[in-house]
Amino acid sequence: MRYLHDRRQALGGYLPVRRASAPEVAVPPLALTGGFALEADGKAMSTTMAFVRLMGNLLKDEALGPRVVPIVADEARTFGMAGLFRQVGIYAPFGQLYQPEDNASMLVYREEKSGQILEEGITEAGALASWTAAATSYSTHGLSMLPFYIFYSMFGFQRVGDLIWAAADQRARGFLVGATSGRTTLGGEGLQHQDGSSHLMASTIPNCRAYDPAFAGELAVIVDHGMRRMVESQIDEFFYITVTNENVANPSLPADAHDGVVRGMYRLRQGAPAMAQRVQLFGSGAILGEVLKAADRLEQQHGVAADVWSVTSYVELAREGQACERQWRQGERDAVGSWFEQQLAPTSGPIIAASDYVVALPEMVRAFVPPGRRYVTLGTDGFGRSDSRAALRAHFEVDAEAIVQASLRARSEDNPATASGG
Repeated sequence: MRYLHDRRQALGGYLPVRRASAPEVAVPPLALTGGFALEADGKAMSTTMAFVRLMGNLLKDEALGPRVVPIVADEARTFGMAGLFRQVGIYAPFGQLYQPEDNASMLVYREEKSGQILEEGITEAGALASWTAAATSYSTHGLSMLPFYIFYSMFGFQRVGDLIWAAADQRARGFLVGATSGRTTLGGEGLQHQDGSSHLMASTIPNCRAYDPAFAGELAVIVDHGMRRMVESQIDEFFYITVTNENVANPSLPADAHDGVVRGMYRLRQGAPAMAQRVQLFGSGAILGEVLKAADRLEQQHGVAADVWSVTSYVELAREGQACERQWRQGERDAVGSWFEQQLAPTSGPIIAASDYVVALPEMVRAFVPPGRRYVTLGTDGFGRSDSRAALRAHFEVDAEAIVQASLRARSEDNPATASGG
């Protein structure tokens, strides 16, 4: 009996106990972990590349680094994570029991007992189980961990969505990173990789905060915000972030845009002030580049000024709008609207929203569009094809040409006497 009682004490007591908090772990300054992204100054990189570099910087931090748990199911090299093999190694309880084929490479596949990366093999369910264990360790073991599970985005909510819901029910804290996100970002792989619905699925989980950043600076701000909420403030929520594999020129992100990134949208570029005609263009993730091209064409070829907005989260915008509406119904607030409404109130012209996801995602905010404003949504509904990025975007009608066409059509109906093109 003494032995049994001793074992039970070693296991934490006689009955299961859920801890609501764990000792706080300091998060390093954003400038230290994400300075390269905030001051990108036009450097070409994908958000996947930026994420791996950001995680490498986090792993170097003396306090938080040992708590970071990188998790990948089979595809570490695909996501550019091979550099982390040398930095922290792959966890193997019995060490490396074989000679890897790339043993002469600088980025050798290195397994060891003290490794930190969890390389799970071809098992999304197993990887999600490991993520859940780390994401709930603050409760089960009183030890805050910070898991990052990176996967092909179609193989997350689409394939193991029930396990993500179960993790949410356990009040998980961590990051799910959907790589090669969107329906047009990865040509040649077939429909199994074309994700057009994950953000819609994420929106159904109350404590999942979903973001679709287009640039490295946006990604760095979102990750920093998430860490501070989950690790420092110990809020029971987790973050789903989609990243792309397309190299794009990354602008530097000014400090005054950080709040908008977190809240769901900010104005990336203001259109020519002298032009009488105006449209508001929304872009996210993989499609923001097409929106910027469309803005240039509208101004240079059609004389229509285009304000470009980076919408980092339709989910966050819709949730805040719904919360404000509920407060209004209950008499707790006046007509002052949500962040989305406040940003659009001083602007003019129709609003065109283009996304690499199904139309239902940008449609989430239609109820909060200012009265009298036309709101046109472009998305990637349907099965699509296995083709190049350009061909896929033309097929789904979310490329620059389709955005220009929608903008001119909306302008012509709003003001047929002065609209250009149409």
